[in-house]
Amino acid sequence: MKKVLILFAIALMFSSAAIAQSQEINWMTFEEALAAQKKKPKKIMMDVYTNWCGPCKMLDKNTFHNKDVVAYVNKNFYAVKFNAEGNSVVNYKGAEFTNSGYKEELKNRRNSVHELSRHLGVRAYPTIVYFDEDGNVIQPISGYMKPKQIELYLKLFQSNDYKAITTQDEFNTYYKAFKSEFQE
Repeated sequence: MKKVLILFAIALMFSSAAIAQSQEINWMTFEEALAAQKKKPKKIMMDVYTNWCGPCKMLDKNTFHNKDVVAYVNKNFYAVKFNAEGNSVVNYKGAEFTNSGYKEELKNRRNSVHELSRHLGVRAYPTIVYFDEDGNVIQPISGYMKPKQIELYLKLFQSNDYKAITTQDEFNTYYKAFKSEFQE
């Protein structure tokens, strides 16, 4: 009986670890995502954040750890976390992007803006930038979103429905017809 209980406890530990892992988005660098696209085409979802941004932290905690968001993103996108005020060097579309004004002593406070953030049209944090399967920007979407709110955009871009929407009225119609499947 003791052996059975020990085996059960070990199995429970492994299944708990598997559940914890499955509730994590598979984050990668932008360059890793671009390279992965060449092997297996998928769209990219880039979370552009800063270390000091409260809504960015809420997005990470409340939305990017939601089981429905995690499952959908991991299945349909390459997910990238990009520090909009970090000091990484990024190669994108034949250009090198840096943050020449970065100061290490300001890494957890407001710092200078990374060139890639400007290039992508990021003007607020958090911003999610969506890219097509060729690494071209589809659209940046700014602001904190709950799971059901981000679901709309994830599905809009993943399905290519965005290509048929050219006016605010068309988006409003899409929005009103959208049926959420994600849990909060």
